[in-house]
Amino acid sequence: MEYNRENNREPKNEIIIPEHQVSHTVNRAEQQKRKLSWLTPIISGIIGGSLVLGVTTFQHSGTEKTTSAAQTQATETTTSSSQNTKTEKLSSSSSTDVSTMVENISPAIVGISNYQKQSQSGMFGFESSESGTTSGNGSGSSSEEETGTGSGVIYKKANGKAYIITNNHVVEGASKLTVSLSNGKEVEGKLVGSDSLTDLAVVEISAANVEKVATFGDSSNLKAGEQVVAIGNPLGKDLSRTVTQGIISGVNRTVSVDTSAGETEMNVIQTDAAINPGNSGGALLNKKGEVIGINSMKISETGVEGIGFAIPSNDVKPIAEQLLSKGKIERPYIGISMMDLSQVPENYQTGTLGLTSSQLNKGIYIGQVASGSPAEKAGLKENDVIISLNGKETDSGSSLRSILYKNTKIGETVKVTIIRNGKTMTKQVKLDQKEVTSS
Repeated sequence: MEYNRENNREPKNEIIIPEHQVSHTVNRAEQQKRKLSWLTPIISGIIGGSLVLGVTTFQHSGTEKTTSAAQTQATETTTSSSQNTKTEKLSSSSSTDVSTMVENISPAIVGISNYQKQSQSGMFGFESSESGTTSGNGSGSSSEEETGTGSGVIYKKANGKAYIITNNHVVEGASKLTVSLSNGKEVEGKLVGSDSLTDLAVVEISAANVEKVATFGDSSNLKAGEQVVAIGNPLGKDLSRTVTQGIISGVNRTVSVDTSAGETEMNVIQTDAAINPGNSGGALLNKKGEVIGINSMKISETGVEGIGFAIPSNDVKPIAEQLLSKGKIERPYIGISMMDLSQVPENYQTGTLGLTSSQLNKGIYIGQVASGSPAEKAGLKENDVIISLNGKETDSGSSLRSILYKNTKIGETVKVTIIRNGKTMTKQVKLDQKEVTSS
């Protein structure tokens, strides 16, 4: 799976997330896990806090009624009396409507540049002569360099400010953000909030030069085969507001994604509209010019063509609202370090964990329990194996996060079924919110 932010430091100008999965599900960490000793991935992070997932359940609704003339292809039919055949003359109104829609919405699409601090060491430990900010210890200097570019969508304007929705991986790690507007002006952006596991972020800019605000559509009404348009900045500023057209290839897809906060499952729209590095954070539009998805990633491997993914607008809106109001996504916290049981050697499963043959490779191995956490208070211990949460099977860390973050709330008590020394038991865990400490 490839995130589509252009990375200026890589020769290929792209961020690659390793992936190999057949049913459109991308397992990025599988091969690396097998190469390392099985104990290495145990400290995979504590669930909650930075390990967050807030993807709203996405459901396909009933039949969509088409009422707009722009959505109807006009035809003129004549009948030949001699051969009794029909000849159709296609109207060009469809392409005209698309170009009009694109012209109208383009001012709401922006480019985003990610600048990060780069340290520069001088010869013999002295400060480099290149321009930059002195580090203060006389051993070198630092400067901000553009490390990548992406796209964004202006979705709100209020009180002299405008707000842009984009992907987290477009802005992650930035010490400075700049935003390129449709009128050619470049302004500084401020990160309001971001969320790694939903791969969404909100950036604030001055509304002084903002000409257009995009409107979100209802992604629950999408059907496979509907025409869509993608707008973004593939390969950087030189190709800003590039337009590509395609169809909805599938809805309600689930892909497994490795993020900076851990592995998670994301609900996405699949499209064959071209999505390239730099398109991340751009808009996927319906014929009305409504944003029905935020372009995020694509499958990039030999023999694969036209498989891109966008985060549905119905999932984007609540996340954007919470990021704008709180700067982060608040979700339940258990307090364990874990790994998929299938990654634990079977001789350890049968010997140390005491599992029977029918219990092998099914569940989540607890490598560590955080002190004072809900897990510790409930009596969960190292070497326990979680097999279900509130009656729903958990065979992987991503499935546990999905159940925890979609179906539970902070303060709720959940039933965690575990295997300890071969015996099955259930623990009552009262979910809490992980405290965030300032660095």
